[in-house]
Amino acid sequence: MGMSKYGNATERARFSRFSAWKRTVHHLPPVTNEEFYSVQELADILRVNIMTIYRYIKAGKLKAYKIGKEFRIEKEEFQKLLNKAKTK
Repeated sequence: MGMSKYGNATERARFSRFSAWKRTVHHLPPVTNEEFYSVQELADILRVNIMTIYRYIKAGKLKAYKIGKEFRIEKEEFQKLLNKAKTK
């Protein structure tokens, strides 16, 4: 009951949402890993604990994208953080 060659109603709904998402994603410009830093990479560059980077993100000092369970920070955002922290 309710089964077709494409699965049940829930599977069809999930597939249709994915299809709509897939159609919109291909219009985005290509993104390379060279444009972003991971939290660990920034911590290594600044020689601080990774929790410091997470606190900067939570406090809004550093804008980041959360992809799954990980954050990615644009290189431009990192430069902004450094410019704000620069002493005179």
